[in-house]
Amino acid sequence: MPPKTTPKSGSKDFEKSLTDLEKIVERMEAGDQSLGTCLKDFERGMLLSRACAEGLKAAERRVEIVIKKHKDFAIEVFDEDGDGDENTDGDYADDETEAQD
Repeated sequence: MPPKTTPKSGSKDFEKSLTDLEKIVERMEAGDQSLGTCLKDFERGMLLSRACAEGLKAAERRVEIVIKKHKDFAIEVFDEDGDGDENTDGDYADDETEAQD
């Protein structure tokens, strides 16, 4: 049987992909699968992961469009750790190095 294709974007498809991905992770973490089954799950998980990432990017673009239509809103960078230091490059290695200094 050929591998399943990447799900279409959309809220229901995103939720299903995320749920399926969580089930795969649970099965793999349990460690009760054969190597062949584990590899199939890994391959499917990678497809689902990509589909979820694409769905999140599409949602982000839609939010940006809505914000641009309503000029009184402003886009701000989310400060995840609340320390006032916005890490916008996604590289948290620098933060760990700074914490060690």
